[in-house]
Amino acid sequence: MSRQQTIRPVPRGTVPETAMVMAAGLGKRMRPLTATRPKPLVKVAGKPLIDHVFARLQAAGIKRAVVNVHYLADTLEAHVTDRFDGIDVVISDERKMLMETGGGLVQARGLLGDAPVLVVNSDNLWIDGPVDAIKLLASRWDDAKMDALLLMVPLARAHNHRGPGDFYLAADGRISGRRKSGRLAPFAYTGIQILHPRLIADWPEGPFSTNLFWDRAIAAGRAYGQVHQGLWFDVGTPAAIPRTEAILADG
Repeated sequence: MSRQQTIRPVPRGTVPETAMVMAAGLGKRMRPLTATRPKPLVKVAGKPLIDHVFARLQAAGIKRAVVNVHYLADTLEAHVTDRFDGIDVVISDERKMLMETGGGLVQARGLLGDAPVLVVNSDNLWIDGPVDAIKLLASRWDDAKMDALLLMVPLARAHNHRGPGDFYLAADGRISGRRKSGRLAPFAYTGIQILHPRLIADWPEGPFSTNLFWDRAIAAGRAYGQVHQGLWFDVGTPAAIPRTEAILADG
């Protein structure tokens, strides 16, 4: 069989029924585009960032999405309500206080259920590689040994990303540590993960980062990473938009 005729098997694994889409941020780095719209509604390649995310959720078979809202919440809520076929959208309301990523999970905890959930940042834009990235994550999930499974991309392939990397991975995929001060880490977090709600426990009052939960999982040896096989773009600033669109236009 020729290379062109090779059929890649679809990864086997139970895709989470529920996703949480992180969409409540202020979008400060995307100013002035976010002066009149929330960042998830900034358009890239002809459609809002959050629509790109929902297209991936639909393709993977996600049935329910919890979307948190804060900045220009009415606009964002109106956009996502009854818009995406096959996905029931539920709003987690952070209008009174922006809770950050960890606090956002706590705020939405009662909406997430007790099974593993997909958590996705709404300012991500990714292209699947040989297989669907969400299904690939689901195929790697092992409930007996994982509380968090993060999709990562090699730092050299993190388009528009200016950070020094985030994590080190062991040969078995376990997250062996975070980036050390003054050094680069080989993998950047893509903003896409499967998280078990049992990890959402013993939280502080007020806003805080998901790093609190990750650090616990890493210390317990229950945080893993999966390397993304396709393209990934950090679309955090206005300048990143034309660069992203140029790469996408090249196919």
